[in-house]
Amino acid sequence: MSAKPSEADAQIRQAIDRENPSTVTAFEGFDGKAVFAIAVAFSVFQIWTAAFNPVSSMVVRSVHVGFLLLMTFALFGFRQEAERRRVPWYDWLLGLTAFAIGLYHYVFEVDLIQRAGDPNTADLVVGTIAIALVFEGARRIMGIALPIMCGVFIPYALFGRYLPFGLGHRGYDLDQVIDTLFLSTEGIYGTPTFVSASYIFLFILFGAFLERAGMIKLFNDVSLGLVGHAKGGPAKVAVISSGLMGTINGSGVANVLTTGQFTIPLMMRFGYRPAFAGAVEATASMGGQLMPPVMGAAAFIMAETIGVPYSEVAIAAAIPAILYFGSAFWMVHLEAGKDGLIGLPRDQCPSALKAVVEGWYLLLPLVALVYLLFSGFTPLFAGVIGIAATAALILGMSIVGTVGPVMLRVAFWVVVGLVAAGLWRLGLRTEHLAFALVALLVIPCLFFKGGRVTLALVVGSIADGAKNAVGVGVACALVGVLIGVMTLTGLASSFASTIVDWSGGNLLAALVLTMIACIVLGTGLPTTANYIITASIAAPALLTMGVPLIVSHMFVFYFGIMADLTPPVALAALAASSICKADHMEIGWIATRVAMAGYVVPFMAVYDPALMLQTGDWLAVAYVLLKACLSIGLWGAATIGFFWTPLSLVARVYATVAAFLFVLALPMTDEAAFVLTGLFLIWQHRQRRSTAALRTA
Repeated sequence: MSAKPSEADAQIRQAIDRENPSTVTAFEGFDGKAVFAIAVAFSVFQIWTAAFNPVSSMVVRSVHVGFLLLMTFALFGFRQEAERRRVPWYDWLLGLTAFAIGLYHYVFEVDLIQRAGDPNTADLVVGTIAIALVFEGARRIMGIALPIMCGVFIPYALFGRYLPFGLGHRGYDLDQVIDTLFLSTEGIYGTPTFVSASYIFLFILFGAFLERAGMIKLFNDVSLGLVGHAKGGPAKVAVISSGLMGTINGSGVANVLTTGQFTIPLMMRFGYRPAFAGAVEATASMGGQLMPPVMGAAAFIMAETIGVPYSEVAIAAAIPAILYFGSAFWMVHLEAGKDGLIGLPRDQCPSALKAVVEGWYLLLPLVALVYLLFSGFTPLFAGVIGIAATAALILGMSIVGTVGPVMLRVAFWVVVGLVAAGLWRLGLRTEHLAFALVALLVIPCLFFKGGRVTLALVVGSIADGAKNAVGVGVACALVGVLIGVMTLTGLASSFASTIVDWSGGNLLAALVLTMIACIVLGTGLPTTANYIITASIAAPALLTMGVPLIVSHMFVFYFGIMADLTPPVALAALAASSICKADHMEIGWIATRVAMAGYVVPFMAVYDPALMLQTGDWLAVAYVLLKACLSIGLWGAATIGFFWTPLSLVARVYATVAAFLFVLALPMTDEAAFVLTGLFLIWQHRQRRSTAALRTA
């Protein structure tokens, strides 16, 4: 029996709110003001610690988790509710208790260092409560799957000495487990939480600022101007605008809720059925996690885990990201060709050049961020400067808007530059200089109405950023339990050897097993948690089999993203269904089909790491890129059943075989694939000519 429409809408709204908490707006009175104030305080704390480094890393992690849990218990109830207008007293009590525990490492920092490895009773009690609150917070946001998956590792650590089948270990006492999970940097305050507190939060905040500043309209106008008039133009607009949006926002659901509000109705208006329109937007939006420079939260964790600069991860992701969006673009092109869907009239498409000329200043913070990341600066520094630059730009443009003549506007920015130069000469650090400049721009905004509106926009962005960081941050803290126990017991190496044994030493079999694990986990876990778990378990096995470190982790990361499109959870499909009003399961399965061509990319990168720019030979890069494009082209044709003309079942099987041969790195497979592709293209060319002749006859 199906749910009533209102009930289904409520379920979709709940799922979206849990993935994108800035959409939670039902609070009233004191509770609404308190949650808003906490979100602003959270962001201020993160910016303050990033710019001024006033406390140790362990304290930052602990207070970060305290803020995350305080906001979680305020935003999400014990049970799922269609609307949450007030925060019950017991949720305030839980949240404030979690925040107080977050201060434990700050208050007793010296004592904890002195008795490291020998926790006292208070440490154990507080640690137990902290771990329990992390589990409950994660359950409220993500449901029961991830807490159960991580929770079984605690009894494993305690009673593992009794387990058979090679899973046993020497066993650990409760105080050792609590010490690892709460008092060390291996548990809930481990690497994922460190990355969440240091990098992820700042980049989420950066994206929130740019969205509020009008970047969404700029991306949509540029996309419409470039491809809106082409065959199947509305769907191609969705792919390009979501790809551009992915450069500043690594959340698939957030991308659906922003660009999808425009692109999904546009696609439906021009003939795409609702489920397909939602699937195209969901597929394109999920690729935002793979698109440099911001990417998704898992990319920052990857850089810290494998010990490379974030810029190297972004470089490795560049070609796969382009191929991902290229494959989605190709699929919607084929779908449009098969169904005869047209584009928008040219007179309804804005000029892409005019959009860039009018909104070029919005690109400056993004350009600055890219420059800093690829010039050797840390993501922490780049994120701080990116936020300050965006805030200064928003405030400055508000002030300039009150000035009439162009020369005065230019003079204003010249003065701002001279003030910055003066502060630099006074010896201020770059981060301090940037925020001093923002503070100076705030002052004139207080004295006119438009300026006060802009200040409200900036503060709203600060609150949105904090809310949107909640889900990722709590997931990072919870998955720290799993990583801590695996580190304590050495379970990760056992899993790696098991995968190698199951695959019989065959790399393709190991890759398929890893892909299946990513997709199965992805049916119930968010991308970040999926990546952390599979990277801990499967990536070491691929490394053992000779796959380069960054390629093995990118393989896992890529399929973690693909898994987020997979039903039954498919959060991106859920978000799309709230706009197109189609069944989210149908959207999820269509999205999986639309993304199907992208499945070949990570396999090809493993067999030829040049696809992830892990070589200085540009001819090798060009060759593997050509193979990838041909393989995606054939795979898309086989999936949709159309190339230049409709394809029979035999032709689709033929195209699949040719595409698969490009993936394999065996003797003569490339040669065979090129021959088969050439024959396919010749046959399709003749089919198109004969079809055209019949039409004109």
